[in-house]
Amino acid sequence: MFILGTATTFAGAFLAACGKPAPAEVAATQVPVGSAVIVGKFIIAQPTEGNFVAYSTTCPHQGSPITQVKGNTVRCPSHGSVFDIATGEVVDGPSQSGMTPAPVIQDGGNVIAGEQE
Repeated sequence: MFILGTATTFAGAFLAACGKPAPAEVAATQVPVGSAVIVGKFIIAQPTEGNFVAYSTTCPHQGSPITQVKGNTVRCPSHGSVFDIATGEVVDGPSQSGMTPAPVIQDGGNVIAGEQE
C-alpha cells in the first residue's frame, strides 16, 4: 500500500511540475444531476442526467481557485465571479471569459477529469 501511495504521489507531483494537474476521479453517483463537485483541480458537473462535463478550478479572472458550488453554478470567492456548470460561461462577476474546459470520460461507474496517459 505504501509503494502504491508513493507512486501515486510522485506521479501527481510530476504532472503538476509539468503544468498539467493530475486527473481527478469520482463515482458518477457522487455528482448530483444539475450540479457539480470539486475534485482536486477540477470541477466535475452533471448538467443533465448522464451528461458529464469538467472544467479547471482556476478562475479565468485572476487565477484564484473556484471553490464553491451552489446548484447549477460555481463561484470564485476571491472576486465573486459565478459560472454556469453546463456551459462554463460567466453568469456574474468581473471575469470576462468562461471557465477552461477539461477532458472528461466516464469509465464504468466513475467519471475522470483531466488528461489521461
